[in-house]
Amino acid sequence: MASVSSSPRIVEEIFKDYSARRAGIIRALTHDVDEFYGLCDPEKENLCLYGHPNETWEVNLPAEEVPPELPEPALGINFARDGMNRRDWLSLIAVHSDCWLLSVAFYLGARLNRNESCRKRLFSMINDLPTVFEVVTERKPVKDKPSADSGSKSRGGTKINELKNCFDLQRSSDGQAKSNPKLAEESYEEDEDEHSETLCGSCGGNYNADEFWIGCDICERWYHGKCVKITPAKAESIKQYKCPSCMKRGRQ
Repeated sequence: MASVSSSPRIVEEIFKDYSARRAGIIRALTHDVDEFYGLCDPEKENLCLYGHPNETWEVNLPAEEVPPELPEPALGINFARDGMNRRDWLSLIAVHSDCWLLSVAFYLGARLNRNESCRKRLFSMINDLPTVFEVVTERKPVKDKPSADSGSKSRGGTKINELKNCFDLQRSSDGQAKSNPKLAEESYEEDEDEHSETLCGSCGGNYNADEFWIGCDICERWYHGKCVKITPAKAESIKQYKCPSCMKRGRQ
């Protein structure tokens, strides 16, 4: 069941808690997906997917006490496992996990001072990260998560699937990249029109907003993730991406 090791009190602590729980859930639905699938046996009782503050995940029964220490995630995720396409099932769990992560963050942030814009800053930091659903379905870039002490800064300079239309990256003097999200009203259709002439540096295929892309930090060319064998989950651990061509030139 969900628990809090030491109750977060300030924006940075709540964001750190959110980021860690999110990382655990993303790991369950990507890197550890086979293990997660096996644990969600429909023959078992109601099960929930928990993300913990130490970036781990757990499939377990819901809390018995009422009210629980923290909001509880979706109940009975295992029952639909064999009745749905596996990808659709994982996407559904991802959406419910996003709802849970936000509910926990809001629960912890309910006492923050609204007049000091604390809640606004907290949810601005949260909104700067792609949702679990976007990561699992490869609909949005996987960005390095901001550290709790750096506000909206993202570690490293990796340009993953952003195609420069989602984020303005400006290098700071210490080598970090500052992310400035554009207005949320920009739709996928606008993005596709703007980058309709972008070609994959490997296969030459046109840009498609429904596919995962990754940009080389050296030559600034863009590639289908599948063409260079990079998945959204793998991209999370990349601080600076070098395409195969740039890696080859670096060895010469």
